[in-house]
Amino acid sequence: MKFGIIKERKNPPDRRVVLSPDACSTVVSTFKEAKIIVEPSEIRIYKDSEYEEKKLQVASKMEECDVLIGVKEVPIEALISNKKYFFFSHTIKKQPYNRKLLQTILEKNIEFYDHEAIVSDKGTRLVAFGRYAGIVGAYNGFRAYGLKYGTFTLPKAETVKDQEALIAELKKIQLPNIKILLTGKGRVGNGAKEMLDGMGLQKVNLKEYLEEEFNTPVYCQIDALDYNKRKDGERSNKQEFFTNPSEYKSNFFRFAKVTDFYIAGHFYGDGAPYLFTKEDVKHPEFKIKVVADVSCDIGGPIASTIKASTIVNPVYGYDPQTEQETDYKNHNAIAVMAVDNLPCELPRDASVGFGQSFIKYVIPAFFNNDKDGVLERARMTKDGKLTSRFSYLQDYVDGK
Repeated sequence: MKFGIIKERKNPPDRRVVLSPDACSTVVSTFKEAKIIVEPSEIRIYKDSEYEEKKLQVASKMEECDVLIGVKEVPIEALISNKKYFFFSHTIKKQPYNRKLLQTILEKNIEFYDHEAIVSDKGTRLVAFGRYAGIVGAYNGFRAYGLKYGTFTLPKAETVKDQEALIAELKKIQLPNIKILLTGKGRVGNGAKEMLDGMGLQKVNLKEYLEEEFNTPVYCQIDALDYNKRKDGERSNKQEFFTNPSEYKSNFFRFAKVTDFYIAGHFYGDGAPYLFTKEDVKHPEFKIKVVADVSCDIGGPIASTIKASTIVNPVYGYDPQTEQETDYKNHNAIAVMAVDNLPCELPRDASVGFGQSFIKYVIPAFFNNDKDGVLERARMTKDGKLTSRFSYLQDYVDGK
């Protein structure tokens, strides 16, 4: 089995890679039947020479490989027919802008596996960049706070080496006695929590956060049932909330009344209540002035997130009264950090973490007859057709 590490060709450039030089070395030493060819790249976070130092072949020979592995969407013109591919296609939710990509994958008889569909038999994601989105998102949120109030300056995350260096930068800043709210206890939320703990912030429980005042900055991490409750007043159940969210309503405003800086690291499902609406933001008791929306659902549960921001321009302002973008430094504006490709700012760490999971869950499946069904669940196309698991995409492919 010959694996190819493909060059990332999407714009803006993404420096991440699924398998680092060390990860590639682990694969070929663990699985004797495995061979790896690395396509040359001038943008990858790891230099071609770093792969060559591990005795790996660096060559433009992807047509010789059986399985081609990338991160972002492969441009249509670069797809090689009759190959197996792994990358994030952004088609699973019928994204209109990538319809032609999936159509071409089928036309070229490509057996396609989407990283987003690499899940356990219970549907849990097995490989993801979420932790690194949380890490960078929290850091960028503090940077946005400093920019809005002019109280401190932090370098851009993309200029800092790794997570340890990001935490070192955060330890240098002096925060006022603010309250910081973090939603989510999954990969993203816990990635953000690593940063809050790393910089030595005091964590308080929900009751303390809502009712007490502190003479130091504090944070509180809350989960879905802390900011949602059943409409009928009956006892809430987390599993029920995720399977039938329409029976719930938001209970977030009580947090908005005491929060200065909000980090959104939660998962938002279809039909779930909005955390706060445009009308909520207009309320005189709404206190939040800085939002780091790591989840970045445009037009979704966080009213101030009206667009994605970029690594180049990561912060914009939201005017609660006009509901339009404004200068984030304006007194009444909410400063919004909503970069939608945060792990790109920490490419080395993100590549290492993603690769560890890929080696653990995906690579072995090629050599053990996919005994755990990982490949079967992730396979979107085969023999020029959608697999049964993804047959719901047929109308999307047909352009309907």
